[in-house]
Amino acid sequence: MVKKRSKNELKRQQILDSAISLFTEQGYAATSMDLIAKNADVSKQTVYSHFGSKDDLFFASIENRCESIQILDLSMSELNDPHKVLFRLAKELIDMITSKQGCAIHKICAFESNAYPQVSDIFYQAGPLKITHDITELMAKLHQQEILHIANPKYAALQFLNIVKGELWMQIEFNIKERISIKELDDYLRESVAFFIRGYALKP
Repeated sequence: MVKKRSKNELKRQQILDSAISLFTEQGYAATSMDLIAKNADVSKQTVYSHFGSKDDLFFASIENRCESIQILDLSMSELNDPHKVLFRLAKELIDMITSKQGCAIHKICAFESNAYPQVSDIFYQAGPLKITHDITELMAKLHQQEILHIANPKYAALQFLNIVKGELWMQIEFNIKERISIKELDDYLRESVAFFIRGYALKP
């Protein structure tokens, strides 16, 4: 049975959706709390009652998007098939970082990092750092259950994240129009997952 969200929870999500849409379309500096309230069809007081400042709202809106990656919601039967688990995770990560909003947030942080250094820090805390932490926990589980031999879960998490980005992320960063195909991406991710698992295979 799906739990019905309260009116207060729905209002909060409405504000988050409005905020992330405006932040990615107009940038951090040009997006005011007044504008977010108007776009969400709520009062400015309602926005402040949920989020104390624009920084708090920026953090929450990014965190909300990152939570769509369900990294730790895995049963033991799924963990026993690391190829399947890690390939699925790789696909979800790629979908998030290459999405329109993901790319827009990355550009905002790069563009406004000098004038608003807190923007990049907020993004790092709510996005990359949180995801790294969650993947680190996954790597620790794979080690604890003796599925893979991962002595340093954090290093393994960072290695996995950077392997996944691959050529596609370089093409996005340099705004290259011609991108690798979906088939090439899938082949790359499968081979990368296999490479990662070979590197962390249990010692004989």
